[in-house]
Amino acid sequence: MAKAAKKELSYSELVAKRNELSKKYMDLRFQMVVGHVDNPMQKRTMRREIATLNTLIRQKEIAGLDK
Repeated sequence: MAKAAKKELSYSELVAKRNELSKKYMDLRFQMVVGHVDNPMQKRTMRREIATLNTLIRQKEIAGLDK
């Protein structure tokens, strides 16, 4: 999902997307420990996506759009 498309999401959609990605990230971390990961760079990209979502969520909170 492009950054511009993420900016168009509502606050609740951003939070839901972040929670979903966080769960996937935890699963990926577990798979890396077990040793069944095809693309180790996926961990970095997911972490960065979560950070981007956190930033957008915080911007909406500051703007008062978190209701």
